[in-house]
Amino acid sequence: MTTGLARGIPRHSEASSAQPATSRDRMYAAIEVLRASRNAWLQVGPEERVTILESLIKDFEAVSNDWVAASLLHKGLEPDAPAAGEEWVAGPFCVLRNLRLLRDSLADVAKGGAPRIPGPVWTLGDGRVAARVFPASIWDRFFYMGVTAEVWMQPGVTAAGLSDTQAVAYREGGAGSGGGGKVVLVLGAGNVSSIGPQDTLYKLFVENQVVLYKAHPVNDYLGPLMERAFQSLVHQDVLRIVYGGAAEGAYLCQHAGVDEIHITGSDKTYEAIVFGPGPEGERRKAERLPVLAKPVTAELGNVSPVIVVPGPWSAGDIRYQAANLTSMLTNNAGFNCNAARVIVTHAGWPQRAQLLDAIRGLLSKVPARRAYYPGAAGRDAAFREAHPQAERFGAAGGTGALPWTLIAGLDPNRADDLCYHTEAFCGLFAETAIEAPSVSEFAARAVEFCNGTLWGTLNATILVHRRTLANAAVRNAVERAVEELRYGSVSINHWAAICYALGVTTWGAYPGHTADDIQSGAGVVHNTFMFAKPEKSVVRAPFRVWPTPPWFVTNRVAGKLGPKLARFEAGPSALKALGIFLTAVRG
Repeated sequence: MTTGLARGIPRHSEASSAQPATSRDRMYAAIEVLRASRNAWLQVGPEERVTILESLIKDFEAVSNDWVAASLLHKGLEPDAPAAGEEWVAGPFCVLRNLRLLRDSLADVAKGGAPRIPGPVWTLGDGRVAARVFPASIWDRFFYMGVTAEVWMQPGVTAAGLSDTQAVAYREGGAGSGGGGKVVLVLGAGNVSSIGPQDTLYKLFVENQVVLYKAHPVNDYLGPLMERAFQSLVHQDVLRIVYGGAAEGAYLCQHAGVDEIHITGSDKTYEAIVFGPGPEGERRKAERLPVLAKPVTAELGNVSPVIVVPGPWSAGDIRYQAANLTSMLTNNAGFNCNAARVIVTHAGWPQRAQLLDAIRGLLSKVPARRAYYPGAAGRDAAFREAHPQAERFGAAGGTGALPWTLIAGLDPNRADDLCYHTEAFCGLFAETAIEAPSVSEFAARAVEFCNGTLWGTLNATILVHRRTLANAAVRNAVERAVEELRYGSVSINHWAAICYALGVTTWGAYPGHTADDIQSGAGVVHNTFMFAKPEKSVVRAPFRVWPTPPWFVTNRVAGKLGPKLARFEAGPSALKALGIFLTAVRG
């Protein structure tokens, strides 16, 4: 695996590994063990897998404190700081929730052949099918009041036949049948600690493949903890964890014993794997001549838009949504594939300036964060060179911290703007204003801009006031926007990263990309209802929620909430829920 480039600017660089690189002899031996076990894994029934997952929940909870402590140390965060909550929520919380949901789904598979869909299934106006997947429990209703989520299916899936597209790996003729089990190489991500474990769980428990996991050099310090947490899988010889950089990744991708590959990274890394690096790789890509014939699934980032639908916002609304938008950037120091990158506003909205000023005010107060991900300073400098008007907030620190950056007032008609076709992957975002004669027309033009100008199809967010939706024409226009946005996740009022965290929703690019134009990738993960043909996930939330969401940069108790939320997912109870609520209301 070669150094990743996000549209020409280094993004997912291979840093020097804290763990010694695994020798080729040991990598070869790991593949041999997995190949010997791949067919036996297919024979492990859902009842036994439920037991395995219950063990994994206990084992992952046992390493959670060490997991977060290691992440905080690496990212330069104090354990008692509110920002420490990020590492709990984006780490153990997500993994433990994923494990619990997979356990529940497999219990349903054991009873009835498919996970039970908790909400209605209906047919949309264009014939596509949608399934309400959230809330799925009383706990969901308690913690996410007013939030719902749907998974929309690709054309051709019918409401009557939807259950037949679930859990296909557990049906005769499903994945793993015929030619036997498969070994998949999962190339870990270095930015969010739950990505690698969840990708591994998806391949094992949804797609029925055994996993060779290569830790990313940026966070390979978590590898030994992952091995401890997933020891039951290691003991069953269905998981092996290896270490190394570009050379080791390239060797494993080409190894004949690896049947499939899954990567979270950049489109340039994907292209180097599929077509080869350098000018020769570019030539092969242009001629559609891959050097690798294996199936490759991937999640490859996004220039994530946030469409701000104009409306009658109060001063409190402005403060709340400024915190919402600022959090979408500053979370994890900006090193998120779903970070807000382009805020799309209405040029004639009287409160546009107020919102931008409120964002500026918050950015000036949020402490600058260590730019722990390789190449961040270079990417930041490239964007500022292209936009000398960029505004900087906070001072660079001696620990490698970078100021936050806002580039406001971009021309929406300049399709070649760096901010539109390049994922910044640092603490930087932009804003553009679109002219439109009405709110409904603005929604339509914003969708056209996002679909036609911005790079990537991973996730998009829409912010719209409840009073704005009271207008039937605007409400219909927003619904059309949800339908027409070509993104794998669309979220109304909550940051679209919630689609990553819920687990019941799918996470991945909008389907249909080809290898020579891969954009945000191919395939999905999470998807604990095990749909075989999802198109997108849609989350709907109130314009403002209370208590303050734990991921908000303004949440004063996020560091205390994080561990409580994670432990709740390991074993929900009324007592734990009460403790979370009593803490959350102080945020």
